[in-house]
Amino acid sequence: MPGVPAFILRRLYVRGSLQNTPTGWSFTLKNSLGSGYAHGLVPLRVDESEEVPMDQTSFENDGVTIGFDQVSKENTFGLQMNRSIVISVVGEQLTRGPHRIDFACIIPGLGQIGFDFTDEVDGA
Repeated sequence: MPGVPAFILRRLYVRGSLQNTPTGWSFTLKNSLGSGYAHGLVPLRVDESEEVPMDQTSFENDGVTIGFDQVSKENTFGLQMNRSIVISVVGEQLTRGPHRIDFACIIPGLGQIGFDFTDEVDGA
């Protein structure tokens, strides 16, 4: 079954949202494509090599923080239409300059889909 092309999924990323935080780094996704959910998330990849441990990555949904490693068929990753979700990583901050981030999830009926984006971190 064909997936969703990465160039379409890339529209989920909010350009300029990649930033360092006091505990690591984060970025924002905003859904303008259509409501959906995933029953699995894949570890983020930084600069095509470094895989971020699932237990160091989370997202906030309706005020509740959920770890990537907690997503399942019973506890899904939902991305409702016109809503934003901040993805946060606890760990080392990103160095100043451009970084490529790969994001992927597992969608019922489609399997694994994903996209990458490149953005700059201003402060480090």
